[in-house]
Amino acid sequence: MKQKIGKEILVGFLIGLIANISGSYLYIFFFSKYELETTLEIALAQDVLGNIIALGALLNLGVFFIYLKKKNYYRARGVIGATLLAAIIIVIAKFY
Repeated sequence: MKQKIGKEILVGFLIGLIANISGSYLYIFFFSKYELETTLEIALAQDVLGNIIALGALLNLGVFFIYLKKKNYYRARGVIGATLLAAIIIVIAKFY
């Protein structure tokens, strides 16, 4: 039983990471006039990389509520974990 719970949380975590990366890519694709690599270099130079990651994390909100609606609570916990990881990365990007 505990292995199943751990697997469900891990699946939710990975889905949350994929959603965050996809959201960041979609933001860059639609709102940047440069290519992905150039945009990331500019964002890093101007200290706005954390903002792009935060905007990408908005997709996690939708995934989280879908899991809640389907009563997949452990996967929803994994998505929360991925969102917390994104928050830690944002803090690191802002201060270092």
